[in-house]
Amino acid sequence: MDSRFLGITDLAEAPSVAVVVDVMRAFTVAAWAFAQGAEKIVLAESLDEALALKARHPDWVAIKDGPAAPGFDTVNSPGLLRSIDLGRRTVVQKTTAGTVGALAVKEASLVLCASFVVAEATARLLRTRECDGVTFVVTGEDGRADEDLACAQYIARRATEAGTEAAEFLRRASESRAAAELAEGVRQGVHPDDVALCLELDRFPFAMVATLEDALMVLRPCAVPSLSDEASI
Repeated sequence: MDSRFLGITDLAEAPSVAVVVDVMRAFTVAAWAFAQGAEKIVLAESLDEALALKARHPDWVAIKDGPAAPGFDTVNSPGLLRSIDLGRRTVVQKTTAGTVGALAVKEASLVLCASFVVAEATARLLRTRECDGVTFVVTGEDGRADEDLACAQYIARRATEAGTEAAEFLRRASESRAAAELAEGVRQGVHPDDVALCLELDRFPFAMVATLEDALMVLRPCAVPSLSDEASI
């Protein structure tokens, strides 16, 4: 598998297969939303679009980065989201980097959104789809966020070398600037457990696939074959 690692601004054209990585915290939050029962997540282009969607669909749950704001139900924090029952609800998510990265590759034939909590499932899906070339979109810090790059590199390695260990990649993420800012309270809308939750490897057994549905980029969980199922293919 040929892997490329690019920032959002480095994307000259839509790749065939894209894995959009945002560890701290968009796609950790998305995974938790599905674990809490959400049916789908609409990735909004802007805060205004998120609010407009919420206005048209009052039962939808709107999430944003930073501090709480009128019109939004909660913020982009896995620690806060894990206590919310989202059974069969639709979530609207707008974040600084993760949702922007997914929308930047919306024309790709396959778009996966990933973080450490769904790393193995994402790698297995890439293996089962037999993807020859994959573009990993490193969303944070204009492509320089080490927590996102470490996660992307780990998934790429696991997709081709199932024995790859996670420890070094998780260490890099734990020492990243984003981890420090979350831990030190530099960023707003943070729960004390957010960093630990973002570094929880393979917490969930599903991958997350984003597709265009009626002009909206919609993220859904995707079951993937187990290791035993893969071995029998």
